[in-house]
Parts: sequence; structure tokens; C-alpha cells
Amino acid sequence: MVDGTTVLVVGALCLLVGVALGLLVRRGRRPVLPPPTEPAPDLDPGTAAVLEVLRSAVVVVDTEGRVVRASGAAHAFGLVRDDRVVHGPVRRLLAEVSADGEIRDTEIELPRGPVGTGTVTLQVRVAPLGTSHQLLLADDRTEARRVEAIRRDFVVNVSHELKTPVGALSLLAETVEEAADDPEAVRRFARRIQTEATRLSALVHEILELSRLQVSDALGAAAPVDVGAVLAEAVDRARTPAVSRHIEIDVGPVPDAAVFGDHDLLVTAVRNLLDNAVAYSDEGTRVAVATTLRPAAGLLEIAVVDQGIGIPLEEQPRLFERFYRVDPARSRDTGGTGLGLSIVKHVAADHGGDVGVWSQPGRGSTFTIRLPLAGRHRTAPVPVEATEPAEAAEPAETTAPTATSVSAVASTPHRPAAPAEGADR
Repeated sequence: MVDGTTVLVVGALCLLVGVALGLLVRRGRRPVLPPPTEPAPDLDPGTAAVLEVLRSAVVVVDTEGRVVRASGAAHAFGLVRDDRVVHGPVRRLLAEVSADGEIRDTEIELPRGPVGTGTVTLQVRVAPLGTSHQLLLADDRTEARRVEAIRRDFVVNVSHELKTPVGALSLLAETVEEAADDPEAVRRFARRIQTEATRLSALVHEILELSRLQVSDALGAAAPVDVGAVLAEAVDRARTPAVSRHIEIDVGPVPDAAVFGDHDLLVTAVRNLLDNAVAYSDEGTRVAVATTLRPAAGLLEIAVVDQGIGIPLEEQPRLFERFYRVDPARSRDTGGTGLGLSIVKHVAADHGGDVGVWSQPGRGSTFTIRLPLAGRHRTAPVPVEATEPAEAAEPAETTAPTATSVSAVASTPHRPAAPAEGADR
């Protein structure tokens, strides 16, 4: 007979064996999981070195769409955020290239950021990079598209500006023919014809001048140019319209300094600023011309200060664009071509300098040309003989004129100015 203890031991062993077999069966029924996918290998050093020297914005993504490498420009354009390509059109390009291996090249306009209305135009090229990566190159075409739009506007504006005086001349000629028996009418219309012919001549001249300035080597063989001689000639040329409006042009002390460049172009630039200052100033007021040396920076500053109607802040960034006018109707009345300030900008740039503006409505404007000095200079002031010397007028910075910078013009009270002929604002 088997005792009770033996039965219990055998039962316990059977239970343990049953549990073990059950666990083995359940384990055998579990699905076999595939091994984890290895991430795409990083770029080899040679490829990474080549990408570093590219001027384009660079983004490299793996087969899962994860950004492996992105340049600073790519982040600046907002292409990449949190290791992912942000914009849907760009992601679709990457997906298409991943599907068929064909290179894609297109131009895309994207928002500059998550908020606001600003956009950036990018030329995007996507191509396979080996078997596990894709390369995205992006070039900013925003400025190029803006320039193209300006060029189109330029052609349209030139056509319009030429059409106006030509049409007026044709109409006046017909009127003169019909009034042949009225000498007084003939004289009146002849003066109008002369005015329109002068306007047409000025427009053609400034278009040719601007075209010459936009060639690659507008200065040719640059030579030292005496600043005093430039200011004297510019002031002398601007004197006639100033006298007709009873406006004084006051010139402060001019240092005996020189800049490298073209004498005639510099005279044109300063003359354009003076013409604008006279045209937009009240009769009986003053226009100040001030010159300052910045030896530490190697610069010379020429500032033209007026007491004119001023320019709203929102209009100032576009002042130097071709044919741009703050008030088109007023500029047509004054006979301005809209090219004067653009010519000033190009002349300054061709001489290695720049031009800036400070202005407030009702307080006048200050235009400042900055040019690099040529060699050594004497500090003793040399008066400009083209006009009567006035109180020493310090130049106005383009940020804001100081009290001393406009001392030569601040004594005349303000009233709304009516622009004269030849104004470009």
C-alpha cells in the first residue's frame, strides 16, 4: 500500500510539471518580433566636409524622414524644426524623390515663420544621397525676385514717363499750329513746349546716367577727387533754382580732404541732394551743407539738411528705389524724374560708401553721404566760394540731427512747403 505522503509528493510533482508545460506552450505561441531597425548610418566624413563648404542651405534626411544634418541657413529659413522638415511642400518633394529616385528642382514660396505674413522664395533641389539619405539644397531667391519685379516696374515706368512729355509735346505742337494767327498763344504754348522738352531731356539723361552707374566698372580708373571742388561745383549748379525760390544754401567749413572716385559723378550726387532739398523747402528758408571727417573710421561725411515737408518713416526704406515717389502726383507737378536719389545711392556705392536719411514730417530731412577717405588730409578748413559761408553747420547723423548739426537752418520758422520743380521725392 502506498502511504498518503507518497501520494502528495507525486501529486505536487505532477502539478509542477503541468505548470511548466503550460508556460512553455504559451511562450511558444507568442509572435516572433523582428529585430529592431538599425538607424541609417551617419554621413561619412568626406561627404560631410563637402556639404560644409556649400553656400546653399543644406538638409540631409534619412529614409525615415529624420533630419541627420542641417546647416544654420536651413534653420534660419525655417526649413527644419525639432529634427524634422517643417513645410508640407518640401516634405512632399522628399517623399517623391524617395519613391522614384529622380532629382527634383523647383521654386517654392514659404512663410518666413509660424506667424506673420512675411514670405521667403527658395530654389529647392532634392536628390538621393547614397542609398540611405536624401540631400536638400535651398537657395534664397527672394531678393532676385524683388529685383526682377523692380526691373519690370522700371520698364513700365520708363514707358509711362517718356509717354507723358512726348504726348504733351505732340498736343502742344497741334495747338500751336491751330493758333498760328495768335502770336500771344504761340508764345505761351512755346514756353510749355520748352518745359516739356526740358523734362524729357532730363529724364533721358538720368536714365542714361543710371544705366552707366549699374555696369560692373562704372568708375573706370578712379583718381583722388578734392571734396571742396566737388561741393563748390554742386552748390554753384544748384544756386539758380535756389535763388528763384529765395532759398540760401549755407556751406560750413570744408576740410582739405580727398576721396578716390569720379569728380563728375560725385558732383551729380551732391547736386541731386541739393536739388531735392531746395525743391521741398519753403521759400525764404535755408539749406545747409556740412562736411565732417571721421579719421578713425577713414570716412568723410557730406550732409545736406533742409527744412522741408519731411518724409514719413514708413516711406523712407524705399526712397532710393528707381522711380519711387512718396507722392507721385506732387512729383509729376514738380517735374522730378524719380531717379535722382537712386543715382545718389549708386554713386555712393560705386565709391565704396553709402547714403542714409533722417527725416520727420514737418521737421525737414537730412541726407548723408559717407565716403572712404583717400590718403592723408589737412584739418584746416577751406571755405567753399560757390556761396556765402554761413555758421559752422555740423553734419547730421542719419539717425537724427542734433541741435548743432542744424544750427545753420534752425533759425527759420517752419510752414508747410510747396515743392519746386525737379523734386524726386
